Amino acid sequence: MAQQQHDPYQLLGVAKTASQDEIKKAYRQLAKKLHPDLNPGDAAKAEQFGQVTAAYDLLSDPEKRRRFDAGEIDINQQERPERQYYRAHAEADPSARYEFEGGFDDLGEFFARAFGGRASGGSFGERGSMRMRGQDRHFHLQVSLIEALTGAKKTVGLPEGGKIALTIPAGIEDGKTMRLAGKGEPGLNGGPPGDAYVRVEVLPDPVFARDGDDIKIDLPVGIDEAVLGATVSVPTIDGRVNLKVPPNSSSGRVMRLKGKGAPKTGGGAGDMLVTLKIVLPPKADPALEEALKAWRENHPHDPRAGWKGGRR
Repeated sequence: MAQQQHDPYQLLGVAKTASQDEIKKAYRQLAKKLHPDLNPGDAAKAEQFGQVTAAYDLLSDPEKRRRFDAGEIDINQQERPERQYYRAHAEADPSARYEFEGGFDDLGEFFARAFGGRASGGSFGERGSMRMRGQDRHFHLQVSLIEALTGAKKTVGLPEGGKIALTIPAGIEDGKTMRLAGKGEPGLNGGPPGDAYVRVEVLPDPVFARDGDDIKIDLPVGIDEAVLGATVSVPTIDGRVNLKVPPNSSSGRVMRLKGKGAPKTGGGAGDMLVTLKIVLPPKADPALEEALKAWRENHPHDPRAGWKGGRR
C-alpha cells in the first residue's frame, strides 16, 4: 500500500496560492486518470484516487482550507491533537500551572495522542495501548442527472475489495458530499472506525439541465405547430406530459410546467422551463416556400422592429 501523503496541495499538484478554479481543474484531470472505473483491479490507483479526492474535499471548502493552512486540522479533517491541548490553555493565566486534564494523566499519554504513538512503560508510565479512532475515507461517485433528481441506490468500491452501499437522496446537487458514519478505516486497539465521505458528481444530461430547483429543456416544434398551435408530448423526470403550445408562438418562448422540476429539501418541487425551438423541415419544401412568398407579399412584417440591435 502506498504511503499516504499529508499535503493536499502536493497531491493535487497546485500551489498554496491556487484559486478555487485551479484546484477544481487539477482535481478533474487527476480524477479522469485515477478513477477506479477506468482502472479496474488497480489498488494503487484506487488508493491514489481516494487521496486526491480527500485533498479536493478539503481545499474546495474555504473554511476547511483555512483551518488546514492554520495547522488546526490535518488532511483527513481531524483536529490536530497538539492543538486540542494547547487551545484549552491559550487564554489561561501565564503564571498558572499546566495540568494534563481530560485524559492526559501523564506525559506518556499526551505524547501518544499528539504524535500517533502509544503510552508505554518507562519514564512515561504504564498505560498500555491507546484506543484510536480510524481514519476517514474519501470517495468520488458519478451519477446521472436523472439519478440525482429521482434518487438511486449505488455502491462504492473499496481498494481492498468489497463495497459500501449508499442511497442517493432525490434532489442532491453536484459537488455535495455525503457522510457515512462508521464506514471509514477501522480503529486501533478497539477504537471506533472513521467515517466515509462520498463526493457526488452529477453528469450532464443530453435533454435536461438543472438550474437550482428548476429544470430546463429545449422543445423542438414544427413551423406549423408554432403558427397554428398544438399539443406536444414532453418528457419530464417522472414521465411524459402533454404541453399545449399556443398559436403564434415564437422560437425562444418559455413555457412553465409547475411542479415538474427538481425535488426541494423542504418538500415540493421546482418547475420545468420549456423553451420552444422552431425546427424547419430537413429538405426544402416548394409548397411551403410558395405559401410563405404569398404571405410575405400580402402581410409585410419586420421581425426586427423594436430590436435594440437594429439601432447600432
